[in-house]
Amino acid sequence: MASFGYLSILVLCILGFVSSGHAQLQLNFYAKSCPNAEKIIKDFVQKQVPKAPNTAAAILRMHFHDCFVRGCDGSVLLNFTSSTGNQTEKQANPNLTLRGFSFIDAVKRLVEAECPGVVSCADIIALVARDAVVVTGGPFWNVPTGRRDGRISNVSEANADIPAPTSNFTRLQQSFAKKGLDLNDLVLLSGAHTIGVSHCSSFSERLYNFTGTLGTQDPSLDSEYADNLKSRKCKSINDNTTIVEMDPGSFKTFDLSYYKLLLKRRGLFQSDAALTKRTTTKSFIEHLVEGSLKEFYSEFAKAMEKMGRVEVKTGSAGEIRKQCAFVNS
Repeated sequence: MASFGYLSILVLCILGFVSSGHAQLQLNFYAKSCPNAEKIIKDFVQKQVPKAPNTAAAILRMHFHDCFVRGCDGSVLLNFTSSTGNQTEKQANPNLTLRGFSFIDAVKRLVEAECPGVVSCADIIALVARDAVVVTGGPFWNVPTGRRDGRISNVSEANADIPAPTSNFTRLQQSFAKKGLDLNDLVLLSGAHTIGVSHCSSFSERLYNFTGTLGTQDPSLDSEYADNLKSRKCKSINDNTTIVEMDPGSFKTFDLSYYKLLLKRRGLFQSDAALTKRTTTKSFIEHLVEGSLKEFYSEFAKAMEKMGRVEVKTGSAGEIRKQCAFVNS
């Protein structure tokens, strides 16, 4: 009897291990179910991104915003539908300027034509983000796959969970900790600001209304940089259309310039400036600046892999959407 009990426990342990292992992300998850999937995605990205280099920053930002709300489950892609009456993450303030949805849809159509109902939209975002950054000359990181798509997308959750560009250090630390990400991850993932652009509306309060009184400016922002922004870029607090480089002079190159600017008090957002307000994060920024680009790429890759695993749905959770903008009927 004791022997049978031991055997039963052993079998249950083995089954539990197999089950939990199956539920984890893994490299080449689609090797048997859709062996050409990752090549199809990579080939499309390599062909299309050079025509619109800002796509890399756009999809990287989309990936970040997706993972911070219900995990990396493609919920950021869902459209509002009158049947549910639910405003989705797309309507949230941080996501109103997200771009790249049509790019993801185009990739999804190609993959669906090859293997219908197999590859998730969540995995497509993660793979496109990596491949697009690589095309621009940026770092490579491993993207284990097997994510499944979420069925829920809520505007209020996105507004609450996605760190705003106006976030202070405490808010940033709390937002990242909630997703199992530490201060090093915060600094490294913020390094994505080395590529891409922003609308004036994301930081104009720093220039014109910092204390809530019109005409006040953020004293932590380098005055020469602020004057340049006001005279040449964002000439009014009401400017919602002008585009500004997040890493001036180097916004198309994935390099250490962003961190060098932070140390000169020239980070565009309050959330950028916040990284230099604590000894721990400022010291890490200084370490990155003093180190090599290769080291930064290696550390950034680790942070991206870590973020890509946040609250993922695997196994039988969620679904594999037929169209990324709609849950399956």
